[in-house]
Amino acid sequence: MNAQPAMRAALLSSAALIIALPAKAQETFQLDTVFLAESKREVATETAVAETTVDLEEIEDRQADTIAELVDTVPGVRLINGNTAQGSGINIRGFGANGTYGTDQKVAVQTDGASVGSEELYRIGTQLYTDPELYKEVNVIRGIAGTFEYGSGIIGGLIRAETKDAIDITGGDTGFNLRQTAQYGTNGDQFASSTILAWQPTENFGVIGNYTYRMQDILVDGSGNPINAQSASLPSYHVGALYTFGDANQHELRATYSDTTSSEEDVPYDSFGLSSGSFGNVDREVQSRTATLRYSFDSPTTDLVNITANLSYADQQIDSAYIPGSSPLEGTPTFGSLLPLVDADHRYETTKRTVKNQALFATGSVQHDLRVGVESIYKERLDASSAPGGTDRRLAVFAVDDLTWGGLTVTPAVRYEHQRVGGPAYAYYDNDALMGGVTARYGFGSSGFAIFGSAAYTENLPIMDDLTNPAYMKQSEKARSFEIGTSFDRPSVFASGDQLSLKASGYQTSVWDVTSYTTAAMGPITDVSLRGFELEGSYSTASGFYTDINANVQRGTGKDAIGTKMDWSGIPADQTRLTLGKRFGEEYDFSWEAVADSSMSRSATPTPSSVVHNLRATYRPQERALNGVEFRLGVENLFDLDYTPHLATRPAPGRTFKISIAATF
Repeated sequence: MNAQPAMRAALLSSAALIIALPAKAQETFQLDTVFLAESKREVATETAVAETTVDLEEIEDRQADTIAELVDTVPGVRLINGNTAQGSGINIRGFGANGTYGTDQKVAVQTDGASVGSEELYRIGTQLYTDPELYKEVNVIRGIAGTFEYGSGIIGGLIRAETKDAIDITGGDTGFNLRQTAQYGTNGDQFASSTILAWQPTENFGVIGNYTYRMQDILVDGSGNPINAQSASLPSYHVGALYTFGDANQHELRATYSDTTSSEEDVPYDSFGLSSGSFGNVDREVQSRTATLRYSFDSPTTDLVNITANLSYADQQIDSAYIPGSSPLEGTPTFGSLLPLVDADHRYETTKRTVKNQALFATGSVQHDLRVGVESIYKERLDASSAPGGTDRRLAVFAVDDLTWGGLTVTPAVRYEHQRVGGPAYAYYDNDALMGGVTARYGFGSSGFAIFGSAAYTENLPIMDDLTNPAYMKQSEKARSFEIGTSFDRPSVFASGDQLSLKASGYQTSVWDVTSYTTAAMGPITDVSLRGFELEGSYSTASGFYTDINANVQRGTGKDAIGTKMDWSGIPADQTRLTLGKRFGEEYDFSWEAVADSSMSRSATPTPSSVVHNLRATYRPQERALNGVEFRLGVENLFDLDYTPHLATRPAPGRTFKISIAATF
């Protein structure tokens, strides 16, 4: 497929449309205030939780092709083939995706509160089929601490993405606003068009519609070799409404619906690989639908009542049809066992209801921020040869309380969860778990220094994938973690108007009664022990210079039933990421980023060291005729390095020039 002329024509047409906008339409657009003394990303020094937020400005700056590419800049987060939606996965602190499954159920992903992309489907990625253009914020929590409000068994980490609202486009002003974005990438003729229509009839009510079409041809690595087998397209759309009402706007109602589809023809069933191998090829159709309804009431008369009720439904369907003659094993007895795996349809639907209340009060000199909630989850999955079907019903209650006394904040958290899981072709099992933890942070006043730590315990209750193994259905995976660190956050450190933020932490995670992992050398793994160090930092000056840095170093071992140890294969390579940039008022932003991975020899598939350079430039004209237009240019893998990131099963893309044009009018 060669769509390059069509893509370039579409890009130029979008640019012409934007430049030709009438001045009257542009007069309603207002740029968000750009503060010179800020970096690309804020360091969360105010919390003891290992937490990072990627905001809308960074999302647009990254020009990401997949939602996974938005979070790979967070320390401790690594992608497996993250440049394509098919066959990609997310690994956090050594858990999540691996070369066999897109997930190990220890990393959770939620969009607008709905749980998505979490099934262990053989040789199929994380099923996180959605587009980055739909989102205004992605929050990443690493480790166990801080996750008890959102689920159980979250050992590696949690990703929470929030879709855009009309107010994010209109700025709260009444009327219609249209935002059009066109993006083109040279490697693989990547093209994306995003059209957002926001209507704000009143200050209290807004409606948004977003249609994004993304496509790419064959990507190549630094040596010019193909990375993906076929071209792919990923159309997505999102609609939402936000309404606040009441004398003090104490009521809020928010509804969203997102739909993403992906269609591939004659591609390897093994989405982690490039060739058909013994599995052969398939036609694969994927559709991911998510609907949410949220109501909140913030009492204007008391701080004890701030209720949020959230109803979500996620429906993910993956249909694969085997291409006759594509497997070299066709006609052999072995292929008879492979065909049901390859020629299979998967569908899983998750309905979740969460009601929680936030109460602010004081007991003596101690201030409380108490969240108490109840959650019910109902998951139903279609029966397939490689993925047993059935139902998983859960009921959970949780409580989290931030107790603040002067510079000290202590947060105990507890969650109880009951499960009934089974299927018509299998038995039903009842399980329950009590889990929880505590975090603490002490800030030393105006010095900017703080120390923090946490201890947490969670359980990963049995999953439907193990219904064929009754021994596993009464055994939850158990994990505990400890973390300790320090932070610094203060303005005017070296010069007037500058800002320095640093956060460093060490962590240790142990998992036992493991049912998820088996290696060829050791057989089933029963225990995993990991330890690591993470660093986040940013520095900016009043003149517009800024720098961001983050780093992650991790080590770990796995142990089998007789106590034999081996290096844990899920650990990523040690990495340091450095960004240097300069803003010139509200108009220009230039940055250079270097990503350095150390060599990784503690694995059966070692990888050499690598240093990748990326450049980004943003231009926001301030002239009246172009006010509201944004131009972005990026160069990824500047020196066309041929490398394969550790944990990935395919090489990374070679040098890619990206250009995007966006305007709101």
